[in-house]
Amino acid sequence: MVLVRTFVAVDLPEEMHSKLAHVQSRFDGFKFKFVDPALVHITMKFLGEVSEDKINDISKALDEITYAPFEVSLHGLGVFPKPKFAKVIWLGCEGNFEELHKQIETSLSPFDFTADTHGFNAHVTLARVKYLPKKKKEDFLHLLEELKDLELGTMQVDAIRLKKSTLTPEGPVYETLHEVRLK
Repeated sequence: MVLVRTFVAVDLPEEMHSKLAHVQSRFDGFKFKFVDPALVHITMKFLGEVSEDKINDISKALDEITYAPFEVSLHGLGVFPKPKFAKVIWLGCEGNFEELHKQIETSLSPFDFTADTHGFNAHVTLARVKYLPKKKKEDFLHLLEELKDLELGTMQVDAIRLKKSTLTPEGPVYETLHEVRLK
């Protein structure tokens, strides 16, 4: 049995990539692990390791989703879990994600994936913080404060994609296995 690491995502349009790279460049003085702007996405549901022979059934289940395209505003920079102990730097995404997320959860419920119980927080991960020296912490907190209301623009969400993630030493490689157009 072949296992495939999978997730359901909304991809960002290509015209956002340079804007994301510019935001990331503001953190150049820090040794963070930045996500390649071309790979940045909004994870709607992480499925984990899935048997390859279930991909077709999962794709058919996602095809049952009926949801209209909607506009999203990309704004606000934040961190998980909290500023003084940041592990992830993210950009907020505001739009009709809650209902779309619920439909994804419902359509995939027959597959016994772990349900998201902590509420959906639409965001894109820009960087992972592996280490932040004490002497740099104040600069980091100041930059976070400066960028907290950052406005990156809007985009149209008109599709969700079932993605395969292959982890490599150079970083993840993503492949779209199935696309569902919103209508």
